[in-house]
Amino acid sequence: MKFIRNIAVALSFSTLALAGVSAAGTAEHPLQVDWSFNGPLGKFDLPSAQRGWQVYKEVCASCHSLKYFRFRDLATIGYEEDMIKAFAAEYEVAGEPDEYGDETVRAALPQDVLPAPFANDNAARSANGGALPPDLSLMVKARHDGANYIYSLMVGYKDAPADFDLSDGLNYNPYFKGSQIAMAEPLAEGLIDYEDGTPATPDQMAKDVVQFLQYVAEPSLQERHQMGIKVLLFLALLTLLLYISMKVIWKPVKAGKNFYED
Repeated sequence: MKFIRNIAVALSFSTLALAGVSAAGTAEHPLQVDWSFNGPLGKFDLPSAQRGWQVYKEVCASCHSLKYFRFRDLATIGYEEDMIKAFAAEYEVAGEPDEYGDETVRAALPQDVLPAPFANDNAARSANGGALPPDLSLMVKARHDGANYIYSLMVGYKDAPADFDLSDGLNYNPYFKGSQIAMAEPLAEGLIDYEDGTPATPDQMAKDVVQFLQYVAEPSLQERHQMGIKVLLFLALLTLLLYISMKVIWKPVKAGKNFYED
């Protein structure tokens, strides 16, 4: 009887858990994009990553931080030192206390972390209706199929179906779990003016910012892929040399001779 009761309790908890999942809702599978950084030979599209930096700076940075990103990291996607210094100088960071011990601010330097848009989490929630905008430094790695998920989320806003109970202050997006998201639709046609003249369509901006965020999350991706290719070539060469050595060493043995005989 005790065994049966334990099974009944387990089934009850399972039913409640399934009901909770059903209530929370599931998200649609992300749209699939052929990213340049995918695959063993993948690499960053540097012009796209630079445009993505512009999208982040002009659109995303007002709410989302990059707490693991330093201005000097922009060098890897093709920015020169002078440009990086100019980007950093647009921001202010905490400086050394003055002679009276009061806090000071100074222009950011290339070695500084990109300043967060809010002083703390409570300030962020207060400015966003109670929702806490997540840090984007590792978002591509933190979400399943992260690059496609972020792209789909940014272009996936639409009107809620007639039978969908959308809560006040939330927006309908089928790629977000539960299909309700606090973040308003971030992209619109011509929202920014790309420095290279590329048309700023929502699709283009979403792809570019994903390219940039992929770099932020995994800046050593290209070097890792290149190292992997070199290792495979070395192993292939080593295998060939070992095979040739084996044939040379074992050929006289198979012929019934001593390899060391003259």
